[in-house]
Amino acid sequence: MNRYLRLFRLGNGVMGILGVAIGAFIAVGMDLPDYWVNLVISCFVVLSFMAGGNSLNDYIDRELDKTAHPERPLPMGEISPKAALRLGVIGLVLASLLSLFMMSVLVTGIVIIATLLMVSYELFLKQRGFAGNIVIAVLTGMLFLFGGSIVDNIEGNIVIAAMAILVSIGREIAKDIEDVESDKECRKTLPMMIGIKNATIVASIFFIAGPILSVYPLIAETFGWLYCLVFVADAIFIYTALIIFRKAHTAQKLAKVAMAIALVAFILGVI
Repeated sequence: MNRYLRLFRLGNGVMGILGVAIGAFIAVGMDLPDYWVNLVISCFVVLSFMAGGNSLNDYIDRELDKTAHPERPLPMGEISPKAALRLGVIGLVLASLLSLFMMSVLVTGIVIIATLLMVSYELFLKQRGFAGNIVIAVLTGMLFLFGGSIVDNIEGNIVIAAMAILVSIGREIAKDIEDVESDKECRKTLPMMIGIKNATIVASIFFIAGPILSVYPLIAETFGWLYCLVFVADAIFIYTALIIFRKAHTAQKLAKVAMAIALVAFILGVI
């Protein structure tokens, strides 16, 4: 059982569930318990999706992982490549099927689109640098759209999804800048195509675009005054944009911290 939990990377699934629950709370606030059935189903959808995506990832990267991640089940011979592929397909298909129980075309549509994006990323876009960065960022944003859709209020999460997408693109570029040497063997990333200096400019634009968008909920008066905590996250994002050229590793780590603070700001804004 342990080998399958490592293949599925259960921790990622738990984080995904947390993200969906937070997204649902941001969308409907204290009315969240009214949607407990959909919340329970969504937990299984997320776990199945994450397990399937990680299994597919390990199948496709099985040769690279012999050196990059030799501790994973496939390189260690604990699970066969065919078994990992089967589990990947089953997990992704099961996620779509489970979503049908929520009786919402929008919910199922989001899961199916996310599945198509995941498969496209693993098969074609992972090695294509910037296109892959966008897909990962969109999948991050879709987590909040999914959370809104299961409580019938996707409109309430469009801003946070857009912010997540923008800053996630910046963070993915920062990670590519940091890994530019190790990626030469297997990927064609944005820093390789346009140069590190130009890539930092692009990443900085995305890091700044997120904070600009964060002002909208205040203008629209959709959140309470506690939402102002988002300005702390905004300051970190702007600082990240300034240091990314010199400290790509620090920049992408700070971006993760800023994303967490922004998430707390949205939660407090609802309260």
